[in-house]
Order: sequence, then structure tokens, then C-alpha cells
Amino acid sequence: MKNIRAYLSVLFVLMAVTLSSCELIGDIFEAGMWTALIIIVLIVALVGWLFSRFRR
Repeated sequence: MKNIRAYLSVLFVLMAVTLSSCELIGDIFEAGMWTALIIIVLIVALVGWLFSRFRR
């Protein structure tokens, strides 16, 4: 059990040092926001088009 704790501690410190890029995470969230916005606009346009087709 002590070996696992030492391994996890070293792994955590290594991850904290190498993966501390807030800019990368911000860019990922920004790309996700734009993707979601485009998908929402497409869905609204599709619903509007279907609504106009069935009203005729």
C-alpha cells in the first residue's frame, strides 16, 4: 500500500507540473462554446424550416 501511495504522489506532482496550462483549457472551452452555438443555430433553423413546411 505504501508503494501505491508513493507512486500516486509522484504521478500527481508530475501531472501538476506538466499539465498546468490554463490557456489550453480556456481554448478548449471556447471552441466548445462556438461549436455548441453553431449546433443550436442549426437546430433552430431546422425546426423553423420544418414548421414552415408543415404549415403549408
